Amino acid sequence: MREKTFTINNKLGLHARPAALLAQTACRHKASVKIFKGDVEVNGKSVMGLMMLAAGQGTRVRVVIDGEDEQQSMEAIEKLFSRKFDED
Repeated sequence: MREKTFTINNKLGLHARPAALLAQTACRHKASVKIFKGDVEVNGKSVMGLMMLAAGQGTRVRVVIDGEDEQQSMEAIEKLFSRKFDED
């Protein structure tokens, strides 16, 4: 299991486009991806779930990945966050 906390740094937060990018990236891997904002947990492979987090700029989210390709999945998700979802 891999776990890491990220800060959402793009101006508009985790709106439809970055949520879709995150879900698509998670779906490319077999490992399960869970995203936590405080006590709220959503499936990282669900665009609607991700949008329900209402995670704006500056929000910290915890990503927990478990499965056979968890390392590759975490690396891909980490790149999305570091690139600010290609928005800023």
